Amino acid sequence: MRILTGIQPSGAPHLGNYFGYFKQNIELLGAEENLLMIADLHALTTMHDPDQLREFRQELSKDFLACGFDPSRGTLFFQSYIPEHAELAWILSCVTPMGLLERAVSFKDKVQQGLEANVGLFSYPVLQAADILIYDADVVPIGKDQKQHVEIARDIAIKFNNRYGKNILVAPEPRISEAAVVPGIDGKKMSKSYGNTIPLFADEKAVKKAIMGIVTDSKGVEEPKDPKECIVYQIHSLLLDESGKKELAKKYQAGGLGYGDAKKMLFEAFMDYFRPMRERRALLKDAEVIAVITEGSKRAKNIAEQTMERVRQAVGLR
Repeated sequence: MRILTGIQPSGAPHLGNYFGYFKQNIELLGAEENLLMIADLHALTTMHDPDQLREFRQELSKDFLACGFDPSRGTLFFQSYIPEHAELAWILSCVTPMGLLERAVSFKDKVQQGLEANVGLFSYPVLQAADILIYDADVVPIGKDQKQHVEIARDIAIKFNNRYGKNILVAPEPRISEAAVVPGIDGKKMSKSYGNTIPLFADEKAVKKAIMGIVTDSKGVEEPKDPKECIVYQIHSLLLDESGKKELAKKYQAGGLGYGDAKKMLFEAFMDYFRPMRERRALLKDAEVIAVITEGSKRAKNIAEQTMERVRQAVGLR
């Protein structure tokens, strides 16, 4: 079985990225054939600074390696290194009904958020379909908010096969991820757009400042506190096993634990959990990262070329 997942390079990763994306995808390595794509072509819909894009995708590559990505057990690559993505996206756009894209909720949502309503943003689902279909991906792990994009990819694959022949493109299945939803320091979902994140690889002072800024209620030190209602506990519990969670919950419920001390405990747990990753990242050299991406992109391109040969033959370009 071949599994494909992708992520846009959008800046420094935070705790929510780790538990919502990095951890679950790295845990899949080796069990199946895994392709992890850094979606730099998609980033062009919203990112218009070329130096920033180059920096973000290089740094994201480091983040993957620091978090445990093993190049011998999976394929990490840049989307733009595989020109077949853009070629297939054009061919697919010629069989995709306008109505299918007009029903895509992501375009409307992003425009409402103030993003430029460009053609790339509107046709984003077609390129995303090409990303999936070009690798004959059987499964695409996604969050619930991405389900429609995989459904669109399936619809496009079926329409293409109906027009040009059976089994040219593989219609993928979505695998809905039950990844943890990590609260930000203000209680909303942790997100760069909200400015409420705890950075993974920033210096210790920046991490501590973010943790000490977590919003709490006005309960005093001696008052019992409900772990389920406390953002500090909710974030801390992500770093613990089941027995550790229960033990920490008892401390909150018993009273005598002030929020200041609770935040210090969280900071210590954070540093213990991520110290090996932070140390590994600090030792990574750009040349090592480039070598991993180059080799991964070669592997991905080999798969993509095989699919494109079938597609070109089917549509009359061979």
